[in-house]
Amino acid sequence: MSNTSALLDRPAARPSARPAARPSTAPSAADAGGRPVRHLRPLPQLVDPRSDAVAEPADAASSSKPNVAPRGFALYVGLDELKAAADGVSLPVLVDALRRTLAELAPSAETYAAVALAPQQTGGRDVDVVRLALHEPGAVARTKAAAEEQAEAAKGVVVDISRKRVVIDGESAALTFKEFELLQYLVLREGRTIERAELVASLWDASDEDAPGERTIDVHVRRLRSKLGAFQDIVRTVRGVGYRFDRHADVSVRYGAGAPSPDRF
Repeated sequence: MSNTSALLDRPAARPSARPAARPSTAPSAADAGGRPVRHLRPLPQLVDPRSDAVAEPADAASSSKPNVAPRGFALYVGLDELKAAADGVSLPVLVDALRRTLAELAPSAETYAAVALAPQQTGGRDVDVVRLALHEPGAVARTKAAAEEQAEAAKGVVVDISRKRVVIDGESAALTFKEFELLQYLVLREGRTIERAELVASLWDASDEDAPGERTIDVHVRRLRSKLGAFQDIVRTVRGVGYRFDRHADVSVRYGAGAPSPDRF
């Protein structure tokens, strides 16, 4: 299979002119292997959620909507070439058998067959892959809704302690190691105001030439906040004292599957 689509578009063979057989009395058709093709039960009502278009079983088609009439039907078949081969048949043979059956039951019917192609690694049920590849309205609507839900869930800030990263609206923030350490120190002490002197003493060695003073720690906090963008207020300044991590509805913290950090207060 590939990413392109291939269409089988050739008219079904028409039998010689004769009265159309009714489904209840028509003889059973046979496929290429001589096996009988059973008549299908009526399909349940299908509704396109984006419009008023409706496909209904034949016995209910005339009574549902006064200004709408059935014009045909679509049958989605989930079956790849390997599974078909295991059943001793192929996709072209199945398409041809279905066309011959339809031509026998309804000689005036027009047919169009489309083969759905998708990448081999595509997961999910075969029939769902087919419906989406052929742009069936219900499948497209569900996929769009799922994507919008996933995008909505990705909004906000995730402070991932176990992986040492911060994700903002689904994108990793480019924090330096020390900036993450600073944020982590505040997160693990959520709700507690941390004095500047404690931050310096805890995150830098006394012998570190780059260690900031109590005042220059503000520069590091400003840099951290700038990378948090619209969520910079999660690092709150407590005037005259220090800084505090304030969580709100758009912020989540992941501590990992192990035991809580011993640093956590």
